[in-house]
Amino acid sequence: MVEDEADIRELACFHLRKEGFSVLTAESGEEALQVAKRARPDLIVLDIMLPAMSGLDVCRAIRQDSFLSHIPIIMATARGEDADIVAGLELGADDYVAKPFSMSVLAARVRAVLRRREQSAPDDNTVICVHGLVIDPIRHQVTVRGEPVAMTPLEFRMLHALAARPGTVFTREQIVEAVRGGPYAVTDRAVDVQIVGIRRKLGKLAHLVETVWGVGYRFREAD
Repeated sequence: MVEDEADIRELACFHLRKEGFSVLTAESGEEALQVAKRARPDLIVLDIMLPAMSGLDVCRAIRQDSFLSHIPIIMATARGEDADIVAGLELGADDYVAKPFSMSVLAARVRAVLRRREQSAPDDNTVICVHGLVIDPIRHQVTVRGEPVAMTPLEFRMLHALAARPGTVFTREQIVEAVRGGPYAVTDRAVDVQIVGIRRKLGKLAHLVETVWGVGYRFREAD
């Protein structure tokens, strides 16, 4: 639990421990990275508004560290504004809660993310190959015409969900459900930002992810 406000941190820890979780704490971004490297936690609840090193900077550092990048992150934002939510998701956060949040909601989100992690092995491990794009769910790798493409965990799950059902039109809400396991209140704009990032990384194959105006997105069927 990374939170610089002592009352929020202590209250959240009290309730999470009541739910059976073992909780470590950090008051700053720098301390959070030290604790994460030492303890390798199963999940991090990370406040965005931290002194000196922001939560977004901490999230970025974790996702760039090969020893920590697998750790799920729930971002906490005091404002609940689209910009904070989008920034966190784009950096690879797995979920978010907007302050003020109820402790029961926080505990539920923690349980949901941990459950998804335990069930993270995809049901369909078939490698998807189409138009020079290869998506390997076992290795969690994407290549475009033989060149590896680095994607955040959320981008990978979104691309895989679309590509696994080519031609199927997904609404933004269905995309959220497919990659997160439940109808969380992620904004349409957040989904759109992820799609922009995916297309940018696909380069000349960006056209494979098609916009269906007024509905959502689909992966182009093979010719």
